Amino acid sequence: MAVHQTAVVDKSAQLDSRVEVGPYAVIGADVNIGAHTKVEAHAVVSGPSTIGERNLIGSFATVGGAPQDVNYKGEPTELIIGDDNQIREYASIHRGTPGGKQKTVIGNHCLMMAYIHIAHDCQIADNVVMANLATLAGHVQVGERAAIGGLVAIHQFCRIGAFSYIGGVSGIGLDVPPYVIVAGIRDATRVSGINKVGLRRSGFSREVISNLDAVFRIIYRSPNLLLKDSLELARKEFGDCDEVQYMIEFFEASKRGVIRRTEV
Repeated sequence: MAVHQTAVVDKSAQLDSRVEVGPYAVIGADVNIGAHTKVEAHAVVSGPSTIGERNLIGSFATVGGAPQDVNYKGEPTELIIGDDNQIREYASIHRGTPGGKQKTVIGNHCLMMAYIHIAHDCQIADNVVMANLATLAGHVQVGERAAIGGLVAIHQFCRIGAFSYIGGVSGIGLDVPPYVIVAGIRDATRVSGINKVGLRRSGFSREVISNLDAVFRIIYRSPNLLLKDSLELARKEFGDCDEVQYMIEFFEASKRGVIRRTEV
């Protein structure tokens, strides 16, 4: 274990022998860090937090801090981070709350760029990208391989569907469906179509992308159909496609409502 002589590591922290801790970093109580994770200079890691292997925690990042919740009274909630994530400089990630899931969870292979914020009780799946200054309020769920652009702000309890793409400087107050491209601020937020480039890069077949595109047109380009009727038609026509089924179920499970506006 390479711990710089100026770093401060709490006696109760459990660091694998292959962890690297840079100058003036602080590792607090009840922190568990896996092999080959690097904590750069001046970063602060608080607990209870469990951080997996081969992660990078950038300079001046604050990881595992107490939730910004007026009802939080110091309860031992938790942050869990998987493997192979990059958490860049000045990022802030907070633990959960007793009134939520009691833990904030980040999966594997995520890229969290400079100055991002992940609030209490968020659930982040694998391979998510958050660009600089993207912000998640509490209880946000982000699906696999979602990409969130710079300066994006997402309202608490929103769900961001897998393989979706949110353009920079967007304000999101409703659920973002999987597989789509979204951009805009609040009432001006628009869904422009299926994220075809992202899906191709992720290895989706032409047939699946074509199915999703057809379902998008049914849901978003059928002004004479109610949403429930659009979903019923999509299930009837393409329900044997797993990705389409996931998209339909995402709409049906929404509690906040799903972004429905489209570009003209």
